[in-house]
Amino acid sequence: MIKIPERIGKLPTLFIVAVIVPTMISALYFGMSSDLYISESRFVVRSPEKSNSGGLGSLFKGGMSNDASEGFATKDYILSRDALAALNKDNLIVNAYGNDNISFLNRFKAVDGGVVVKEKLYKYYMGKIEVSHDAASSITALRVRAFSPRDAHEINRRLLVQAETLVNQLNGRARSDVIEYANKELEEAKALARTAALALSDYRNREGVVDPEQQATVQLQMISKLQDEMIATQTQLVQLRAFTPQNPQIPVLQSRVQALSREIDKQTGLVAGNQKSLAVTAAQFQRLQLESQLADRQLGAAISSLQEARNEARRKRAYVERIVEPSTPDYPAEPRRLRGILSTFVVGLVVFAVLSMLVSGIKEHRD
Repeated sequence: MIKIPERIGKLPTLFIVAVIVPTMISALYFGMSSDLYISESRFVVRSPEKSNSGGLGSLFKGGMSNDASEGFATKDYILSRDALAALNKDNLIVNAYGNDNISFLNRFKAVDGGVVVKEKLYKYYMGKIEVSHDAASSITALRVRAFSPRDAHEINRRLLVQAETLVNQLNGRARSDVIEYANKELEEAKALARTAALALSDYRNREGVVDPEQQATVQLQMISKLQDEMIATQTQLVQLRAFTPQNPQIPVLQSRVQALSREIDKQTGLVAGNQKSLAVTAAQFQRLQLESQLADRQLGAAISSLQEARNEARRKRAYVERIVEPSTPDYPAEPRRLRGILSTFVVGLVVFAVLSMLVSGIKEHRD
């Protein structure tokens, strides 16, 4: 029992300070540290693969594709304070990491007057949760360290449930936004179509026209008949004047020609030539009719877009697919005591060698 201290006493003081003491402290620390169990799970966020076709409600292609953005969102959420708050609603985290069975070296002790300091708990939580997201495969690996297998498994399981809840919330919001936008577009199209139809109806009632082009066609046909009748009357009048200048029908025919001429002028004025003619009315009517037709087309497009949006909302669904369920470890993975002690010993040897060279150089310089 006395030989070991004698041997240690024969060692250089520098070796004891640089190698022996750190190694003994390391062995003491690892010997007093509590065992850590690691529960690991793997999951991927999947969603229907979007089609390249345009339109508000583009249908989806067959097959599935990884949704990288939602994968990163779940990673950020797991490492967030919100996730910690949801986990610790029943004091799961505080009980898992702050109970008396854990070594004081590893135990969570950030309690101020019986109240847990949230920021310190979050920093402690970040040291026990590890999330890695592979952008190439979109697979997310979740590792939870705890001081009992049950706690590690339960924390991992709850985090996966919370991640699934987050993805469902994102899905619901995306679906509601798409349908809400389509409904808003439809209401605007309805209002525009209603306004255009009322404007066209008011104009028809005010001007007393149904369709200026059709009415102008009727008027032109009437003018053509009047002109034919006037030509026939004038021909008859010329013949009577030539053969029977004293014929009593001549004044009658002259009056008829004048009446036909006035009627033709009147009907021509209704078609074109004054401010109330069908030609003037037709320009405004065509503009209002075109606006009404465009509004109707826009309304039809909005109805189609709403239906496509509903179809898209039914298909636009991302979900968390668990590739590896949370494991229940049966053996502590950390701390790696032997590795830690040997690493401390090796580092001590390196430090001792460097310090020995420095000391030797100083002595030689003094000599």
